[in-house]
Amino acid sequence: MSAFDIFAAHVRDNSPVALASVIEGPHVGAVLVITPEGNIAGTLGDENLDRVVGRDAMGELEAGRTIVRHYGPQGQSTPEDLENTETVRIFIESFSPPPSMWIFGAVDFTAALARVAKVLGYHVTVCDAREIFATRRRFPMADEVRVTWPTPVFEERGQRLGPRDAVCILTHDPKFDVPAIQGALATQVGYIGVMGSRKTHAKRLERLAEVGISSPEDLARLHSPIGLDLGGRTPEETAISIVGEIIASRTGRNAQSLRATDGAIH
Repeated sequence: MSAFDIFAAHVRDNSPVALASVIEGPHVGAVLVITPEGNIAGTLGDENLDRVVGRDAMGELEAGRTIVRHYGPQGQSTPEDLENTETVRIFIESFSPPPSMWIFGAVDFTAALARVAKVLGYHVTVCDAREIFATRRRFPMADEVRVTWPTPVFEERGQRLGPRDAVCILTHDPKFDVPAIQGALATQVGYIGVMGSRKTHAKRLERLAEVGISSPEDLARLHSPIGLDLGGRTPEETAISIVGEIIASRTGRNAQSLRATDGAIH
């Protein structure tokens, strides 16, 4: 399989991938394909150049940038190294699919959250095991509506979730939220939010301990009660508080989350 075939396969699969091409200098037209895991296919004509460009392309891919960068024939990249050296211009094209938001629970808050998430560019998947509730008619704004329990979804696609993605669990059913939390914690997803009052979350922690989830590291990943402390009451206001917390979590800003406060959440 050629480098172009590998790149095309990743694009068809909606998986992140970068294509680096020589557009000026030795080996014009040579290409290198790079995945977020650091896997490389193809060559730009020099082993050191492949290594340096591969490293830089991973950074551009993470940022979702497409850019032209300049190197020496052996991967030199500083102005001093490039002085009196033939320059190689590399076009790095990043294919970074939109971040994913998986929403578990086909409830009224789900429709509002899906609408707000779409405005922010998320690929939204709604999951619920109840066929009567998980319908395209109720959630036309979602990219996918799946009638399923959480475990099969995580077994099928959990490995695709990364730091840009979010899992929001809006159900209060222990048969649904516990396996959803288990599945989310087994992934690299950047945000896990779970709806419920402080009393509900305290009982949920007991159920999680019963299935072996009690480590401080795991529990620290859970945002519950879900959302920022904005005093929101309606589904739409709650949705804004949730995506606000997701943004703050991703950017490292110190916004006031409900899980860090005391008292009533409304």
